[in-house]
Amino acid sequence: MPLQRIDLADLPLLPWKNGGGSTRQLAIYPADAGLDNFAWRISCARMEHGGPFSNYPGIDRSLALLAGTGLHLRRNDHELQLQPCTTPLFFAGEDTIQAEPLGDGIEDLNLMTRRDGWSHQLQHLHLHGEQPLHMDAHVLLLWCNGGQIDCLLENGHTERLQAGQGLLLTNETQHLQLLATEQACLYLGRIQPI
Repeated sequence: MPLQRIDLADLPLLPWKNGGGSTRQLAIYPADAGLDNFAWRISCARMEHGGPFSNYPGIDRSLALLAGTGLHLRRNDHELQLQPCTTPLFFAGEDTIQAEPLGDGIEDLNLMTRRDGWSHQLQHLHLHGEQPLHMDAHVLLLWCNGGQIDCLLENGHTERLQAGQGLLLTNETQHLQLLATEQACLYLGRIQPI
């Protein structure tokens, strides 16, 4: 499907096996893939307790914090903190990462691609006013994490996104016009075959 609307509230919440949190899967390719054989996957997770990240050999990952006070990460020998609505962390699925939530209500956005066939980029934008956006990826994710964003498509149709909603555009060549009347938080994901 060239354009898919995603609403977090409509997706099932799946508990982690270790009991440390839960995940909502936003999109996966191929559509019938599982965690062992996906080409790419986008999900949102809620973390209840600290612990190690799952190991995903051969996978590149990006992690953005959507809500909560912060997330303290120990990646191999380095320590860092993720804050909501800031630059995502890009890392290899083989990296040893220990996570500790700084308070309750930790929610994140996770984008993963299998590196032998796909690559990705996840960036954060503060949007106020109008901004043109060219469809420059095989798969383009627009994820609203705050405020309200109107996405004007070339055919004249407008998709309005609020926090917890997104659009997934696949194999499109159109230009988009983004409009936020007040400050909005947007995550923009690009997924490309290698």
